[in-house]
Amino acid sequence: ERSGNLDDLMDKVATYMENLEEIKSKVKGAMWYPAAVMVVGFVVTVLLLVFVIPQFEDLFAGFGASLPGLTAAVIDLSKSFRDYWIQVFGVIVGAFVAMSAVYRRSPAMRHGVDRLSLRLPVFGGILRKASISRYARTLATMFGSGVPLVEGLESVAGATGNRVYHDACLEIRESVSTGQALSVAMTQTGLFPAMILQMTTTGEESGELEKMLDKAAEFYEREVRESVDNMSKLIEPIMISVLGVIVGTLVVAMYLPIFKMGSVV
Repeated sequence: ERSGNLDDLMDKVATYMENLEEIKSKVKGAMWYPAAVMVVGFVVTVLLLVFVIPQFEDLFAGFGASLPGLTAAVIDLSKSFRDYWIQVFGVIVGAFVAMSAVYRRSPAMRHGVDRLSLRLPVFGGILRKASISRYARTLATMFGSGVPLVEGLESVAGATGNRVYHDACLEIRESVSTGQALSVAMTQTGLFPAMILQMTTTGEESGELEKMLDKAAEFYEREVRESVDNMSKLIEPIMISVLGVIVGTLVVAMYLPIFKMGSVV
């Protein structure tokens, strides 16, 4: 409103929000898929332990021979789960609730969890690129809207979606407020790749910081999309294999005594 360029700035904000939501949905989709598969695997395992294995246990009781080690271990696991399932679920739910409460109330824990998430294999790289793309896109939008750089960095901190990058943005803000160049302040955090640092430096020297940050944001958004797509193709057979190993181990354990029945007879 102050600049008389409201239509262009609103268009920028709309584009920014669309890109941000696309990246968020991509990352969430990448994280939810393996989580959902693991939950399904856990439920299937519980059903086998509670309802299927006890049927085999009764059958094996009349064999008159010792059971294979794997079968005995699975039967013991089934017994333990049936006897202590309330305690097991109580511990799991209690731990989840306690960790969630501490996570919400403890900035140190949020910082630690977010730092750990950035170091995860495969997922860490995607989360890092997503945070950098949000940083670049938000800063470009704020700067292009006429918001002073120091003020804009405070808003950028909240848009990164990661506590490590949030705190880094506040450090950058403090450094820039004392007269330090943005690219130098970013370099000191040790969290930004050489490419975005070089583009920021070029933008500062040429007076086209908004344009260079937009280009960096487009690059990292494209990287996130490609990484998520590639990971989705890779993670599906991996998770199916994990499920197959879990269920297959239980099935093999139950059929081993049947294969051994010939030697008993």
